[in-house]
Amino acid sequence: RHARNRIPLAFNEAIKSGRIKCPVVLSRDHHDVSGTDSPFRETANITDGSMFCADMATQNAIGLGFRGGTYIALHNGGGTGWGNATNGGFGLVLDGSEEAAHRASQMLFWDVYNGVSRRSWGRNACAEFAVARAMETEKRLNVTMPNHVTDDVLNSAFQN
Repeated sequence: RHARNRIPLAFNEAIKSGRIKCPVVLSRDHHDVSGTDSPFRETANITDGSMFCADMATQNAIGLGFRGGTYIALHNGGGTGWGNATNGGFGLVLDGSEEAAHRASQMLFWDVYNGVSRRSWGRNACAEFAVARAMETEKRLNVTMPNHVTDDVLNSAFQN
């Protein structure tokens, strides 16, 4: 997978082998592709009008919990001011076990592709490209891709 997964797996392996003598907590507050909903900053590039919905951080926090997060945070603010953003974060204890390695791999992949998928549904071309490429390399990833409709098709549908 991606470098994002290799780093915590290397920490976990160092703990397992004894090079690191204690567990390590990997955490993220909210500065990530799927950790924050703010139409003034992080979700400003979602152009279908849904950038004002605070769904992504909530979905991400729930998904991280199902994938084994040691703790999950869902909070408000995050540098844009109270009421202007919803943020989700997590913590994961790496203890050298295979279970910790599995959780890290599952959580970090979800953490990225939840947000990238959300942006692709908002018709962000770069996100659509990233999701399509990720589905080629990760066969278990199955994201519904957006269907684009031209303005003339929409206009003719509403004229009749």
